[in-house]
Amino acid sequence: MVLKPFFSAVLLLLSGASLTFAFAPFAIWPVTFFALTIAIRQLHVRPPSGFMTGWLFGLGWFGAGISWVHVSIADFGGLPIVASVGLMVLLCSYLALYPALAFYLTKRLFTPALWPLALPAFWFTSEWLRSWMLSGFPWLSVGYSQLDSPMAGWFPVIGETGVSALVIMLCTCAAIWTMRRRYLPVLLVMAITFASGWVLHNYRWTTAHKTYQVAMVQGNIEQSIRWEPEQDLPIMNTYRRLSAPLMSNDLIIWPEAAIPKLEYLARDYLYQLDADAAEQGTAIVSGIVNMNFESQDIWNNLIVVGQKVDGDDGHYRYGGTNRYAKHHLLPVGEFVPFEDILRPLAPLFDLPMSSFNRGEFMQPNLVANGIRLAPAICFEIAFARQVAANVHRNTDMILTVSNDAWFGHSHGPAQHLEIARARAAEMGRPVIRATNNGITAFIDARGEVTARLLQFEQGSISASVTGTRGLTPYRYAADWPMIGLLLISISLAAWLQRQARGTRAA
Repeated sequence: MVLKPFFSAVLLLLSGASLTFAFAPFAIWPVTFFALTIAIRQLHVRPPSGFMTGWLFGLGWFGAGISWVHVSIADFGGLPIVASVGLMVLLCSYLALYPALAFYLTKRLFTPALWPLALPAFWFTSEWLRSWMLSGFPWLSVGYSQLDSPMAGWFPVIGETGVSALVIMLCTCAAIWTMRRRYLPVLLVMAITFASGWVLHNYRWTTAHKTYQVAMVQGNIEQSIRWEPEQDLPIMNTYRRLSAPLMSNDLIIWPEAAIPKLEYLARDYLYQLDADAAEQGTAIVSGIVNMNFESQDIWNNLIVVGQKVDGDDGHYRYGGTNRYAKHHLLPVGEFVPFEDILRPLAPLFDLPMSSFNRGEFMQPNLVANGIRLAPAICFEIAFARQVAANVHRNTDMILTVSNDAWFGHSHGPAQHLEIARARAAEMGRPVIRATNNGITAFIDARGEVTARLLQFEQGSISASVTGTRGLTPYRYAADWPMIGLLLISISLAAWLQRQARGTRAA
């Protein structure tokens, strides 16, 4: 049905905004199919090029879905409400360009009958661009919404990016075929996709290796005091106090920058912590900031104190190699582009600890008490290719630490946990996720949360974690199989388009 332009625009904004309910904490996965099908039907009936159709849908999608960003801007950025809202509108308008590009190319180059072959390829490409342009923001990709759906089994095979393309294919079929009253093919394609996903979900791509007792500490430190010098010792003592009853575990995890003091200045504390942990036969992994005072280089690090391998203790030393430096830095929060211009403008662009250097893309696994850990700090867990590059055949589990205190009571932390679940499913590895104020959680190798702490509470949690070995198809081949399939589909669509034009000309 053709709607008047105003009502059509409202429908697109609302359908995009409704996608929020498909992601955590709501996780109503069928919403994805309804929202995208509505948008694609509007792409068919709206007379413009398709760009504005995709942009309006994307504006609703990101405007509602990442509204949590406004919490950090408004509460910690020091900007007036008009400026913070303006920045959010600018960010969402930028992110909406990517679905707009996919919709534009699809409508510009192909007839609607060929959209099921073309749109998944253009969508996949635009989402790939979104994952690295301007340092990348691959948040809220539609594949994440299917972690609890019958499509969950596809994650270790084609990854979240492949699941996104599969979702777009199903929604395009539903949109175009139902407009022509071809309901049976739609039901058949969906049934095959869901059934195969269910079968794949019941197959184990990696094998259990060894079970460890792991504990995580959630300090629940207020963001406003984390970098106050007079709070250094109280915060560090809080983590030691919370960890004292946990020393019987094989491994203890503290969150990102749990130690709020530069590593060089915290050496006495770390050496004592190392000795205590080694004496108890455990290891502690903690986030900490390190600085080279000569070069002024600064890194967001993870370090290990206590036992490195069974029977070999006391291995922490300042400048040692058993550490991880964050590679993918968060714009504004950890580095400021054009900082000479932006830093004087507002506190948002001059936050404490916002001038970090990058670590390498690939780094050796952390080794803690014989456990091999593939680390990801905060935002990095959203980058599947980087996580995959650091998961090897002998990696036991994935470790991700974060500080989501920036996002208050919004749904940002729940979405962050959902992303970590996707990495577990893709890699066939358990994920242990330690955060400052939640959501601290254990995730098994299928992407299911097995235990978690409540948000905004100080405490600890312990659980048995079974490390796995081996590689999933996605870890082994990454996105290349899906790229090959999409190249075939877009090539077939182009060939069929030429054939149709030739027939009409004849």
